Amino acid sequence: MMKAKAIKPKAHYRAKDNATGYLLLAPWLVGFLLMWLIPAVMSIYYSFTNYNLLSAPKWVGLQNYVTILTTDKNFRQALTVTFVYVFVMVPLRLAFALFVANLLNKKHMGMAMYRVLYYVPSIIGGSIAVSVVWKQIFGNDGVVMSLLKVFGIEQQYSLVGNPDTALSVIILMGVWQFGSSMLIFLSGLKQIPTSLYESAAMDGATPMQRFWKITMPMLTPTIFFNLIQQLINGFRIFTESKIITDGGPMNSTLTYVLYLYRSAFTNFHMGYSCALAWILVLIIGVATLLLFKSQKSWVHYEAQ
Repeated sequence: MMKAKAIKPKAHYRAKDNATGYLLLAPWLVGFLLMWLIPAVMSIYYSFTNYNLLSAPKWVGLQNYVTILTTDKNFRQALTVTFVYVFVMVPLRLAFALFVANLLNKKHMGMAMYRVLYYVPSIIGGSIAVSVVWKQIFGNDGVVMSLLKVFGIEQQYSLVGNPDTALSVIILMGVWQFGSSMLIFLSGLKQIPTSLYESAAMDGATPMQRFWKITMPMLTPTIFFNLIQQLINGFRIFTESKIITDGGPMNSTLTYVLYLYRSAFTNFHMGYSCALAWILVLIIGVATLLLFKSQKSWVHYEAQ
């Protein structure tokens, strides 16, 4: 008489499933460890040292942080420029993205093509090539300066060579890269029931009233998501300021990450730059936390 095959316990199948899951996660886990976690721990250590890449790091405790916060004028300048960039560019980009999303939230022939065209700047906008083109457009022999001369406006310096206007050029480029925010807003607009607009229209609400009383409250979760995303990206601006102006003129476009880069790879103050990096992490973390704390007063979710 044949013996019945033993039934394996559930723990065996659970362990097998876990092993399969970890095997599939292995590429990401290896990348996370080698490309993020280990470098992050090392940078925390280096931030408390005097390290120039050529000699062994020397422990200096909090000296790097004290120097940054008390005597480093370039740190204050870079922080000021970055905050101005973030607090001007982010609202303008989101406002323009929402405006375009409303225009594209229609059912017309060829609308899909227009959505793709408006998204293109976000795909190529952060590239070095586009930054070079942007520099040429606003440079001495660029299109903008030529147009100003046509209208009789003579400028001694180009817009990227003038300390009063250089940052505005970079902000304008940031606003131009509104495509990703626009698509997210467009997705949010499509989730708003059309019955709400129809009921409001029957009650005599104007288009502007429907926008402020229906669209904006229903869209606040999307606005919150976009705001968090663009705020973090804004603090990390580097390519535009490096390629277009290299922080000039007179440090008027010296952004935080550009200053961090200079400290690390121009001056070889690697420990100092690590301290700068962790201060930036703290700033972004505090800003993000404040936004999360504020959402209870202005973000409206369907479950509420």
